[in-house]
Amino acid sequence: MKSTHIIPPSELIINQDGTIFHLHLSEHQVANKIILVGDPNRVNQVAAHFNSIELDVQNREFHTITGYYNNQRLTCISHGIGTDNIDIVINELDAIKNIDLSTRTIKPTHTQLTFVRIGTSGGLQDSTPIGTHVASEYSIGFDGLLNYYNLPPNTIDYKMEEAFKEHTNWSPRLASPYFVQANKELLQSIAFDMVKGITISAPGFYGPQGRQLRIPLAFPMLNQKIQSFNYNGKQITNFEMESSALAGLSLLLGHKALTVCAIIAGRVANNMNTNYTNNINSLIEKVLNRI
Repeated sequence: MKSTHIIPPSELIINQDGTIFHLHLSEHQVANKIILVGDPNRVNQVAAHFNSIELDVQNREFHTITGYYNNQRLTCISHGIGTDNIDIVINELDAIKNIDLSTRTIKPTHTQLTFVRIGTSGGLQDSTPIGTHVASEYSIGFDGLLNYYNLPPNTIDYKMEEAFKEHTNWSPRLASPYFVQANKELLQSIAFDMVKGITISAPGFYGPQGRQLRIPLAFPMLNQKIQSFNYNGKQITNFEMESSALAGLSLLLGHKALTVCAIIAGRVANNMNTNYTNNINSLIEKVLNRI
């Protein structure tokens, strides 16, 4: 049955050319399989592998290229940094596929999208040194974003959340961390030979990830507690800034999502690789051949 609820212009913002507000995209410009990257320039790095390109659009930090790789239509989109940007990108991509923008009503038939995010990350275990490819089997949101949505049962793992809060003596001044599992099908088909673990999505690059420059940290021992957390044999493997929102929003909207990252910072060994082009390119090739 088609929805009769009309979503008002203040909630669903459509540009004069009929495209969705931030992404400047319409339904037929986006494939149903989407590769997400943070850096707008990395879209070009992914699209360099395409056999042909049909669309190249950029607005703000959101750069989109749609084309074909081995006869499969794919879209690559940059989302910038942070879960707040993921909130924009996933909601707007879902909207152009599952909402009729001309009538502002939800379509009667749901279109499921596949999202694979290719990112860079900091390793938190001896098993995730620089150069490792890590798949986020679970993601922890330190950002609090998913807490603003109505969460049906089994959306997040409350038992793991409580175990983590107890282990770390989690401060009530911080947003409650939420745990979301990645799509199991994508974990098996794309990340079968990668290290799998729990990924933290932090709401910042410095203090929230335990980096101290000139401002003292409120919780200087938090990273040590994070590294020692073990829940039924699962450890926290890496820090990044987007996977929790991607996993959570995709689950709520009926899509499949997975984050895979190349480790470029060793938070245990305190080392860093700023020349990671070859490592990220090999991860891109894996995803393109498996998505």
